[in-house]
Amino acid sequence: MVDLKAKPFYLSDEDIAWVNDTLAGMTEEEKIGQLFCLIGYSSDHDYLKRLADTYKAGGLMCRPMPMEETIRSVATLQTYSRIPMLIAANLEKGGSGIVEEGTTIGSVMQVAATDDDDMAYKLGVVCGREGSAVGANWSFAPIIDIDYNFRNPITNTRTFGSDPNRVRRMGVQYVKGVQEHGVAASIKHFPGDGVDERDQHLVASVNSLGVEEWDRTYGRAYRDCIRNGAMTVMVGHILQPAYSKRLVPDIRDEDILPASLAYELTTTLLREKLGFNGLVVTDASTMAGMMIPMPRSQAVPQAIAAGCDMFLFTRSLEEDYEYMKQGVQNGIVTQERLNDALTRILGLKAALQLYRKQRDGTLIPSLEKAKTIVGAKEHREWSKECADKAVTLVKEEAGVLPITPEKYKRVLYYDIEAAEGYAYSVRAGVAEMVMNKLKAEGFEVDRFEPRPGFEGMLAPQSDVVGKYDLIVYLANMTTKSNQTVVRIEWKQPMGANVPVYMSSVPTLFMSVENPYHLLDVPRVKTYINAYNSNDNVLNALIDKLMGRSEFKGSSPVDAFCGMWDTRL
Repeated sequence: MVDLKAKPFYLSDEDIAWVNDTLAGMTEEEKIGQLFCLIGYSSDHDYLKRLADTYKAGGLMCRPMPMEETIRSVATLQTYSRIPMLIAANLEKGGSGIVEEGTTIGSVMQVAATDDDDMAYKLGVVCGREGSAVGANWSFAPIIDIDYNFRNPITNTRTFGSDPNRVRRMGVQYVKGVQEHGVAASIKHFPGDGVDERDQHLVASVNSLGVEEWDRTYGRAYRDCIRNGAMTVMVGHILQPAYSKRLVPDIRDEDILPASLAYELTTTLLREKLGFNGLVVTDASTMAGMMIPMPRSQAVPQAIAAGCDMFLFTRSLEEDYEYMKQGVQNGIVTQERLNDALTRILGLKAALQLYRKQRDGTLIPSLEKAKTIVGAKEHREWSKECADKAVTLVKEEAGVLPITPEKYKRVLYYDIEAAEGYAYSVRAGVAEMVMNKLKAEGFEVDRFEPRPGFEGMLAPQSDVVGKYDLIVYLANMTTKSNQTVVRIEWKQPMGANVPVYMSSVPTLFMSVENPYHLLDVPRVKTYINAYNSNDNVLNALIDKLMGRSEFKGSSPVDAFCGMWDTRL
């Protein structure tokens, strides 16, 4: 039985009456549809109308689009939904998670590098203000994963770092900030990513901590966010074997499931032990981590049976809807479990006042009003503040900084930039931007180009030593789906762009994303992490190199990767 008067719903009698009356009046098709949170790649009117009117989806996650297009999409969805929809977005870095004009405060790790809990609150505020201004009411954030394993290819700069206390504190602050503005937070990815070096997009990954250690770290982060009113939890396709074995003592190893499919993790641990009363949503059901453990026809309804209330995305819209319907009909999802899930979905919508807004005609956002909120001056100033406080000088060779054209006129520039990907990706062209900024400061900059050939035919030392006063590396490599590692792949021939001139030419290495590159350039003596590549960060980076601003950031992870030689 769901307590709608308790945290995090706090519903009035009128709200509860709406939930009960709506549930009682729902058709079977509406009940199935409400379990799904779909995804919007297009603002096409007929496509969105079909999702709302035909499939009767409970929610939809928006990918970033131009603001006018986003608002038009929200208007279509809400117009054709009898029951108002949850409109979600990955509001991890700022309002830019839903609209292209939105403010990017910074990556989550960039916020952590400020070592200022108030910055995490400001991040939440901007996400709440700008998200709600364009019709969003659900943020798939904060990420309260702990970046214990520097080899993990998907957590990285999306986390508040490797200190569980900082992760907990900043997660709580984000929850407060975003929910003050009518946007539900979703703490993720339960039971916690960042221990395994593998990505749940590609495999059912494992949180291998023991029960007591999990309680002290991830468990405490979840418990504190829940106590502070987090309205939803996103459950990952991540196993927690120690807890599965503690809660189901006779479970066989081969029967241990990821949390999204595991009753003992989603219901017994999250709901009963941690006391979470709000809505639970799966992580994207298209991930291999959910596909591997069992046939999809079983996994779709099993997610709801395990204790999840909403099912995120589909692989095949018609097929997954049919799987869910069959799961209800054959009892994998009992009527009691179905009604509990629907009660929480409707309860969240009532807590966000969506039915009242629908009734009052205020559910669809105003473009003119949104233009006054998205990218507001205060938000832009907070973004600059975050950049100024975050850029971190990890290690420094005495006398190299600051750099000036008078001191280092001739610069050899090495750019290491990943190709632009899909979803989580680098910002294209950053290496070129930084090079142009150095030129604008008065440096003579040559971009390194490898010379073909192998032993006996390689470039002579005199091509660099004596010709250049400074060597600058700029790395722009980040987390993204469908990669197994975030490591530098050096150029041919024979690692032509590996740093080898440090003993002869002052060399500095800057990373605008992944903070762990010292693993591959351990002997570089001056190393800087910036954690993000938005314009404010790039400007702050140049100011600090030139000595116009001091380095203020504090590394939220072990940038030395546990190696002794990286500290030399």
